[in-house]
Amino acid sequence: MSNNKIVPPSEFIHTASYTVAISDINYGGHVGNDKVLTIMQEARMQFFQHHGYKDEVSIENNVGIIVTNAAITYKSETFYRDELVIKIAIENISKVGFDMLYVIENHTSGKITALGKTGIVCFDYEQKKIASIPTKFLQIIKQGN
Repeated sequence: MSNNKIVPPSEFIHTASYTVAISDINYGGHVGNDKVLTIMQEARMQFFQHHGYKDEVSIENNVGIIVTNAAITYKSETFYRDELVIKIAIENISKVGFDMLYVIENHTSGKITALGKTGIVCFDYEQKKIASIPTKFLQIIKQGN
């Protein structure tokens, strides 16, 4: 199987936090691979809320986002009650979308537990079609680039 290489960026535009819940733990005694996507979504929501948006569906003028693809590279185990720091960066901004990168670290050990990347496009939920990135939001995501 080919490896999706996720290169951690050097600059981040947001830092989020997450405490691992018991519902995140799988039969192996560590965070399940599916739960890492949930942790990335929580970090993304913290980013949106930090900038005054209530959710991912209504950024501006009926335009929200849709995640079109996702990749994760697992680096080390994460356990119940671990405090995580999720650093977010933005790359590959186009007229309608961008890539969001996530570096998930264990706050106590400083170890990177996972690297993630989501491809995101803006979507007009009223017209049910892909839309341009709203101007104000574009300024926010460009601040780190």
